[in-house]
Amino acid sequence: MVDVKSLRLFVPRHLRSVPADLAGVTVITVAVVVAVLAPVIRETPLRVPLGLGFVLFVPGYVVVSALFPRRGPPATETTETAADAAPVSPAGSRISGVERVVLSVGMSLIVAPLVGLVLTVTPWGLQTVPFVVGLSLVTLLGTVAAAIRRWAVPEADRFVVPYRTWVGTVRSRLLEPDSRADAAVNVLLVASILLAAGSVGYAVTSAGDGEPYSAVALLAETETGDLEFVDDDVAAGFGETDSQELVLRIENGEHRTAVYTVVVVAQEATPTENGTVVHEQREIERFETGLEHGESWTHEHTIEPTDDDARLVWLVYLDGDVPDEPSTTSAPYAVDLWLEPADGDATDAGDG
Repeated sequence: MVDVKSLRLFVPRHLRSVPADLAGVTVITVAVVVAVLAPVIRETPLRVPLGLGFVLFVPGYVVVSALFPRRGPPATETTETAADAAPVSPAGSRISGVERVVLSVGMSLIVAPLVGLVLTVTPWGLQTVPFVVGLSLVTLLGTVAAAIRRWAVPEADRFVVPYRTWVGTVRSRLLEPDSRADAAVNVLLVASILLAAGSVGYAVTSAGDGEPYSAVALLAETETGDLEFVDDDVAAGFGETDSQELVLRIENGEHRTAVYTVVVVAQEATPTENGTVVHEQREIERFETGLEHGESWTHEHTIEPTDDDARLVWLVYLDGDVPDEPSTTSAPYAVDLWLEPADGDATDAGDG
């Protein structure tokens, strides 16, 4: 049998000094990223409990580890023995194991929303993949800070997770209670924890993803080079004189891989109070793309000048389900753009 201690010789010396709990945090963080990004694993239920445990505990644990790198206070000690101990740690620098766990959960509930808040003002937005990647980066940075703080503490005073002590305590409390009342309280406590974890897990799996959708929008480049949504002001003048560049953007929020087929049609139509009456329609272009959940895709178009009133419509179908006569009625998603000849104004631009 291979000696476990001999296997440590194959690990670089600077990595051997990494605390076991922080090394475990790194492994869990990498596993969560793989579970979210890997094509096969992310479709399995594994990512739910793994991600839930990660978000609710791990980020806060590394923050608490960086703040409190020293061992917790002994379970029983008198004032005299505490005074004889040297060196004396600064006040408030020691916390017990229970306090460490509770603070870890509390800090996680602070760190995770802060990461989400930062993502809302970024181009990626509050999506699953950017959130997990961002929270993982914060966790890894916190792990480095916690390791550096622990290395700065004398080894005899350095925090080490007392795995055997904790396991022994839990085993004795659950399997060897002092009385029937203690046994009943232990059973009730375990049941409460399982119920709470199950409730949170159900909430995450049933409501976390939300309703499936696909976002389709028309964008145009401004004078400053930025892209903005096409509204009446931006669309005014399209098709009058020079060619105009237009961008169609599709974002997959269907919670699955989807194939989008886009049919671009030009219509001779008349807007009315009850809708739009289409007199004639011809297909200009047809293309398709496959997107995984959370991905977006853009396609550029050139709008040519026109001498007649025209309505351009981008009809978006899912998974190749395109009828023989595409229309805004049959398309799950559609955007349109009204063009007018010179000296006219664009009358509308938006969802069809």
